Amino acid sequence: MLTVSVKWQKEVFKAVEIDTNQPPCVFKCQLYDLTGVPPERQKIMVKGGLLKDDADWSTVGVKQGQKLMMMGTADEVVKAPEKGPVFMEDLPEEKQVVSLGHSAGLFNLGNTCYMNSTVQCLHSVPELKSALVKYSHSGRSNDLDQTSHMLTVATRDLFGELDKSVKPVAPMQFWMVLRKKYPQFGQLHNGVFMQQDAEECWTQLLYTLSQSLRSPGSSENLDTVKDLFGIELASRIHCQESGEESSETESVYSLKCHISQEVNHLHEGLKHGLKSELEKASPALGCSAIYLKESRINGLPRYLTIQFVRFFWKRESNQKAKILRKVDYPLELDVYDLCSDELRKQLEGPRQILRDEEGKKLGLKANAKRSGSKDDDVKMTDAEGSSNASGESSVTTSQEGVPSDKETCLTGIYDLVAVLTHKGRSADSGHYVAWVKQESGKWIEFDDDNPIPQREEGIVKLSGGGDWHMAYICMYKARTVSM
Repeated sequence: MLTVSVKWQKEVFKAVEIDTNQPPCVFKCQLYDLTGVPPERQKIMVKGGLLKDDADWSTVGVKQGQKLMMMGTADEVVKAPEKGPVFMEDLPEEKQVVSLGHSAGLFNLGNTCYMNSTVQCLHSVPELKSALVKYSHSGRSNDLDQTSHMLTVATRDLFGELDKSVKPVAPMQFWMVLRKKYPQFGQLHNGVFMQQDAEECWTQLLYTLSQSLRSPGSSENLDTVKDLFGIELASRIHCQESGEESSETESVYSLKCHISQEVNHLHEGLKHGLKSELEKASPALGCSAIYLKESRINGLPRYLTIQFVRFFWKRESNQKAKILRKVDYPLELDVYDLCSDELRKQLEGPRQILRDEEGKKLGLKANAKRSGSKDDDVKMTDAEGSSNASGESSVTTSQEGVPSDKETCLTGIYDLVAVLTHKGRSADSGHYVAWVKQESGKWIEFDDDNPIPQREEGIVKLSGGGDWHMAYICMYKARTVSM
């Protein structure tokens, strides 16, 4: 770690730290925070010429206490005119974000696209953001370790920056704490941070938040992350050879879409993912035996996360190889046939209400069983409108403002709201991008610091079959009804 001073125009910034283990582009992001000069406009004079983004610090020759000269023009400060119409660029950044309809991008700090795309997808969940806003040090439980607390605070602060900025954000604090909590994300190769698996980053971050956002003893939701993302599975484990049979339940944060030659669609892959073979000791046979494990969904979340199992370990090359097969996925996903009999019974009423509501929109009569109900007895909503900050069921309020006995119920039908894609042939290389649906209904492609509007019909084309971006993680939002 070196400490230098930087002269820019008439200002001198003293004691600016340089982490020589990180590429110069990270140092430029630091200067961007200090001066407002975007990294691409910065010209930093060093021995031999200008400092390049991918230069090796050991050959640059920067010394402790050295004074560096930087040239470059900062972004202009927007000033509102005294008279006349107010244009978007004249608004404060917070209002510009609202007008744009999407939040800021994230600078790539050196192979951190896996982290940026994960953050952008999870940032799109309003209930998670609300829970993080309420999180404070005073609310930290005694059994929560310091690094988990720091990562939760860093996530909260980064989400807040994204909501308030129209310019790209440098997620340096978040990245530093993520590497401290999970050292595998700090692996170096030839002095450069290595590309990592976005699914691993997603899983580890959600696990940390599930520990920190619990509120034991509170009248509110006890486990925010589990309520938002948790999937309850009921499994039957059967050994055909011995006839032994048992059952178990487990909670997971994602469903797996297994890919084989027979799988052409997401639904087929999910069915494959809910079946597996286990080899374990059989008490009846006195030796190892093969057991078939068949699972059913017994509890649904507000946000259903699905991972396409595209990577596998290839012994010949000693690395994760990628399955490029095209697997189609829908904008609207119905998981009713993947649910247990018990859960199906619970879903029947809400699903009938949903069908009636959709029928009304098409000018059709409601189901005869519900023909006597009043028009205002049923209200179709989505997960966001029906959940409070913790994602739990909210109480419906009547037109008079008096709380009613209605509650929101899941239907087993979900709408696609985010896709995390990977481009390349290996999990440890290539490029990750987030494609996120905004509250306005528009889709934005977050390619690191570059948000690009996209058409909805193009989102479902990220299904694979070549070297283009293909879906690795899909996040669906529950469609609910009030009963």
